[in-house]
Order: sequence, then C-alpha cells, then structure tokens
Amino acid sequence: MTQDRLPPGQVVTAKWPVLHYGDVPRVDTQGWTFTVSGAVDRPFTVSYDELLALPRKTVRCDIHCVTRWSRLDNTFEGVAVQLLLQQAGVRPDAQYCLVLAAQGFTTNLPLTDLDRPDNLIALTHDGEWLTPEHGWPARLLVPHLYLWKSAKWVRGLELLEQDLPGFWEQNGYHMRGDPWNEERYGGRGLTQHEINRLRNLSKKGV
Repeated sequence: MTQDRLPPGQVVTAKWPVLHYGDVPRVDTQGWTFTVSGAVDRPFTVSYDELLALPRKTVRCDIHCVTRWSRLDNTFEGVAVQLLLQQAGVRPDAQYCLVLAAQGFTTNLPLTDLDRPDNLIALTHDGEWLTPEHGWPARLLVPHLYLWKSAKWVRGLELLEQDLPGFWEQNGYHMRGDPWNEERYGGRGLTQHEINRLRNLSKKGV
C-alpha cells in the first residue's frame, strides 16, 4: 500500500520538483572528475568517460524530500557506491563521509548509511539521462534518507574518522536525515569557529 511507503508528514507527488541552492552549474564533461579520497588505502580519480565505463546497477526506489514531498517508484541507473568504496579500500578507522559536489556544496553521511547496496552515483532517472536541474552529469543516490543527502552534481567522496557537517547541516539541518524518524532539522546552525574546529579534528584523523 502507498501509505505504508510514505514517511510521516510526507505527501505523494507525480512530479519531481526542482529544489537547490544557487544556480545550476555549467559542466564540461571533458574536464569533469570524480574522486574518492581521505581514509582509504587507494585514493583514485576517474574521468567522466571512465565513470561511464564502469559496471552499472539499476535501483528502483522511493525518494523523500525534507520539504515534505515524496515520489514513488523511481528507477535510477548508475555506478554502485559500494563498488567505488571497494576499489578505494576504505580503512577500518573511516566512520563517516563528506560528500563533495560542484560549487563547494557538501553533505555528510555515516559510513553505515553510505555503504549500502541501493546507493548509486546515479546517471539516469526513469530511463533518461539526468537533467542538469536534477544533478547531471552525476548525483549521489541514498534513497533511505531525505533527498538533500543525495547530493546533486557530485564530484567526490572523502572518507573521514570524525563526522563533519555539510552545507545544510551547518545551517541547522539534521546530521543524518532519516525520513521515517522525521530527522529534518537538528537545532541551531554552527558558528564558523565550530566548523573550523571540526575541520581541524577531521584533518588530524586522516
């Protein structure tokens, strides 16, 4: 039943609303790269063509936005995040990830939320290439969390020992974002001093 698939406070939509901060970036895939770095044994960078050449996986899922809409039965295709993590060799001390995206945008995830079989570096949605407004040339897909964690225009994964809040998390959004627990907001935003302290702790860890 649809209601069983709808987290608290959500409303089903057939459309896919476009929501983001700032402008849609203009991307030249000739210079585009994706990097896995930080607390890994084999950091690496791939070009767009190299990413396209990797094995693809299809995931059918529901997506839930913190602004209270949900879209059911989406089909995404892309490269499995677990494949990239295996290639990089995640170190035992890595517990978190800072997701890096275009224009300096970031979001954070516990490794236990990142390292899941349904998570993708998504390239297509419902059989069509992602549009620029929805993250082309690639976006992260983490369907079990609110959609802001599925960063558009993704450019890399930085594995960390310490949790480091991303853009929205620094501004009061929840550090995890579980829609079934309505983890929308996490209280006050962080001061620049607090952000700098967390960054320094993270650098010491890696």
